[in-house]
Amino acid sequence: MQQSHLKHALTAIGTLAALTAGLSASGATPEEAARLKTELTPFGAEKAGNKDGSIPAWTGGYTSAIAGDKAGGRRGDPFKDEKPLFVVTGKNADQYAALLTDGTKAMLKKYPDYRLDVYPTHRTAAAPQWVYDNTFKNATRAKLGAGDVVSGAYGGIPFPIPKSGVEVMWNHQLRWRGTSWQIPLSQYQLTADGKAVLTTSGVADAQSPYYFPEGTPEQFAKSNEFWLLRLINSGPPIRAGEAIVGRTNLDPSKDQAWVYLTGQRRVRKLPNPCCDTPTPATAGVMSFDELYTWSGRTDRFDWKLVGKQEMLIPYNGNKLLQPKTDTEVLGKAYLNPDYVRWERHRVWVVEATLRAGQRHQAPKSRYYCDEDTWSCVLGDRWDANGQLWKTLWSQTFVAPDLPGTVIGAFGFTDLISGTAFAGDLYTSRPAQYPLKPRYQDSIFTPDAMAGEGAR
Repeated sequence: MQQSHLKHALTAIGTLAALTAGLSASGATPEEAARLKTELTPFGAEKAGNKDGSIPAWTGGYTSAIAGDKAGGRRGDPFKDEKPLFVVTGKNADQYAALLTDGTKAMLKKYPDYRLDVYPTHRTAAAPQWVYDNTFKNATRAKLGAGDVVSGAYGGIPFPIPKSGVEVMWNHQLRWRGTSWQIPLSQYQLTADGKAVLTTSGVADAQSPYYFPEGTPEQFAKSNEFWLLRLINSGPPIRAGEAIVGRTNLDPSKDQAWVYLTGQRRVRKLPNPCCDTPTPATAGVMSFDELYTWSGRTDRFDWKLVGKQEMLIPYNGNKLLQPKTDTEVLGKAYLNPDYVRWERHRVWVVEATLRAGQRHQAPKSRYYCDEDTWSCVLGDRWDANGQLWKTLWSQTFVAPDLPGTVIGAFGFTDLISGTAFAGDLYTSRPAQYPLKPRYQDSIFTPDAMAGEGAR
């Protein structure tokens, strides 16, 4: 009996070692990485356009100043004079079915006034040269270990030549969006009867230590904290003075978040700042892993890399930043189609299935991640009954001062209840994603938050 137990134990250890070895061997070969300097863009996208020319070649992205841009203020629209090539509605959706996600098809079917204004495609994605250089190094040095924890990557896309779905999702989470920036925002819950209810009005400070220009993988590995956020609420009145601080780690078991509650006048550490737990940053309307389409623990799911395909996705959405009031851009259960720009792009398609032994409200999801920026701009979630439940979206805009094309507003529509959410709207704000000098680390601590949030 003891020998039998020992045999089983050794077998289990050997299997685990094999799995761990397979995971840690992720990454590109030097020959594959060399493609980043030839037929691929520095981020790993196909440099060439598609066969019919509807997707042009990438020629360096958009790095010129935009007319109407004001440093530290509002942003202009580089494509304001363009007209849609065509419009997709519920009546002609079948004609474009191969280019539409399940969630988009469901929206067109459920809401007669919903539509997609499809514009010429512009491949605006760009980044500083040092980010490209780090991405090239990451291609061969980044590893994915036990627990889906990334190691060896720094200052660029970790897996520009992905071999698995989970690598694509890490590319999204570690996408280029700047080093230090501010998010003056408004957020709304859209009720089933079409009312827009303000849930959050405030200012968030954000920082990515992963993208400090002078850093190294060895220095970064001392903390592995890749995203820091502090949000101070100024409204609505019932929530004025509330605050949240988050510190997101490559090892999700080390993620930390605290909230300041004005009624209690104290800071509380959140016990589980992840996954399908409602996040206070959206007044509990969205879960932690729905922010920016996806922002969660990858070890809850098995990730299948379906492949790359051409899709219609929201892109280059500077048009959404032009109105002066939030009312103008809010529709019944979605953003006003008048201010949403859609384009044809190649995306990586990744499916998530709940891993054995794990729990989640959405046991199945599918994500669509832009090949140029690695931003997952669309996502669909199915509930435990197999019903298509939520369709998630993120809006990108061109920011040549970074340079980059980054996610701004985000949200979802609940296809079952008819409710929706729109977060990080900059429309009514005098500043839209202003870049900032590097913040002191102490800003992203519970003590500093308590001082800022108290009223």
